[in-house]
Amino acid sequence: MTDFANAPIRGRKRLGNIGFHAFGVLASFFFLAPFIWAGLASLRPGAEAATPPLPPWPTTGISFDNYATLDLFGAGIWQHTVNSLLVSLGTVVLTVLVSVLAGYGFSRFRFPLKNVFFVLIIATLMIPFQSILTPLFIILARLGLNNSLVGLMLVYVTLQLPFSVFMMRNAFDAVPREIEEAARIDGANDWTLLVRVLLPLVMPGIATVGIFAFLNAWNEFLAALILLSDNDKYTLPVLMTAVRAGRLGAINWGAVQAGVMVMTIPCLVVFLLLQRYYMRGLMAGAVK
Repeated sequence: MTDFANAPIRGRKRLGNIGFHAFGVLASFFFLAPFIWAGLASLRPGAEAATPPLPPWPTTGISFDNYATLDLFGAGIWQHTVNSLLVSLGTVVLTVLVSVLAGYGFSRFRFPLKNVFFVLIIATLMIPFQSILTPLFIILARLGLNNSLVGLMLVYVTLQLPFSVFMMRNAFDAVPREIEEAARIDGANDWTLLVRVLLPLVMPGIATVGIFAFLNAWNEFLAALILLSDNDKYTLPVLMTAVRAGRLGAINWGAVQAGVMVMTIPCLVVFLLLQRYYMRGLMAGAVK
């Protein structure tokens, strides 16, 4: 009798689970549809690639001609990809290093005007990036770093640091001080405490900072266009403007979609590798 009475409840739960998963699959399709569309369009043969990508799938067979055509623009797709990787990875390393040390200092040490300095760092987020491009250009020219990947990387690090320092200070604040006190009783100094005790605990915050730094540096266009002048040093977003403009006004839609896939795949790989830590970093401090 009990099982018979609970049958409607189990049926409603089963229907609810089916509806929940069906909605999730439908939502996932809408999110994945642009990537599937671009991937299929990038595999169209050369004759089809010259036409707008409708329908997106290849009708006469799969071809990688669009990726070969993409390599004819600028200094070649590999050169521009290496430029973007060097700038993005360098931005991640420097941003994480500086933000971890700054966040640790703001969280664990006392010094005069600490709160004032922290507010000033956060206040720079209110300054539009476009308004400081001219001063940045002049400073890099004086330092001899204009038209260099190192100078572009330093600009990206500067723009990323306010958010990163804020994120890392909150990550260190979320670590109980009892853990630090126990490590100090065991004889750990400040450096040992940071490297061997606190860093593993704030890894979600570090992953979040690294993801944001990589994505912003990888996709940034305006600073790369203004601060770089040699074709061999352009990053992928700048190259894509030439691909999008085409030659003599003729747009190769297949090359455009191939470029979209080249720019998208590294972002997806980085996010999927660090997704677990990223979600923890975003939810840190949400539940006490």
